[in-house]
Amino acid sequence: MQTLNQDMKDKSFKKMYLLYGEEAFLKRSYKNRLKDALIGDDTMNYNYFEGKGIDVSELISLADTMPFFTERRLILVEDSGFFKSAAGEELVTYLPSMPDTTCFLFVESEVDKRNRLYKKVKELGHAAEMTRQNAAQLATWAGTILSKEGKKITRNTMELFLSMAGDDMENIKMELEKLVSYTGERDVVTDQDVREICTERVTSRIFDMVAAIVGRKTRQAMDLYEDLLTLKEPPMRILFLIARQFNQILQVKELMGQGMDKSSIASRLKMQPFVVGKTMPQARAFTKEQILSYVTLCVDMEEAVKTGKLQDRLAVELLITNQYH
Repeated sequence: MQTLNQDMKDKSFKKMYLLYGEEAFLKRSYKNRLKDALIGDDTMNYNYFEGKGIDVSELISLADTMPFFTERRLILVEDSGFFKSAAGEELVTYLPSMPDTTCFLFVESEVDKRNRLYKKVKELGHAAEMTRQNAAQLATWAGTILSKEGKKITRNTMELFLSMAGDDMENIKMELEKLVSYTGERDVVTDQDVREICTERVTSRIFDMVAAIVGRKTRQAMDLYEDLLTLKEPPMRILFLIARQFNQILQVKELMGQGMDKSSIASRLKMQPFVVGKTMPQARAFTKEQILSYVTLCVDMEEAVKTGKLQDRLAVELLITNQYH
């Protein structure tokens, strides 16, 4: 991201950029900023393409077209799938000879770093991965937003806020807007403000769900599952989040066994310290074998769904009740 910021600051742009990764807020932010820096409000020299099945020959034809009354044409291509398949192979050959007057901006959710187009864009331009930010980065960013609104927040209250808002920057921004509005003329954000305003995130429910599953509190786990389904969470995403939580418990347990403390574990696993703090009691409460058995069960459930043996919703129910054999 440092390269992107420097290019925009210097107004010295590369011929192609690729923004990819799971942090949608950052991708959207840099996409809009780059577009504005490259062509501003110019619609005559701007072309936008989205989704699978984009005609590569049309892209190349446009890229070869000289811009009208300005120095640059921008072609924005979003969620094309070019970087996970051979669909954009023709661009690999074309890009080295593309005129300097054209800039490609690709925005993708996922890429395969072995993909030839990925390698070519990285070689000739810049590929920027937008990853989930760690706790310190999120706290700094959120603190800056609050400060601009004339609000102050302590480190402990910020930890509480992030524990409830999660690590999705889009959600954090929305929750911050609600906090600013709720606190009105008061300049200090309190724990009570956070508890009153911030919506408990899916990840928090998953945490409680895993605790209930391992603690054999089946009814409680099923109630939490029903809550998530009501929130329109897909069963396969719930299964993925449960599996991720069990993996985190396993990793935390192993590092605790090596004598590492909360901050060291958080740094090693790139987890937020408050999440590690909540995970450590679970890691202590169960044996490595118990945790491993649930990790294996999650894998079995995913395989059963993918091979058509089970419906996704039933698979999670069987995981919760531990009745799959």
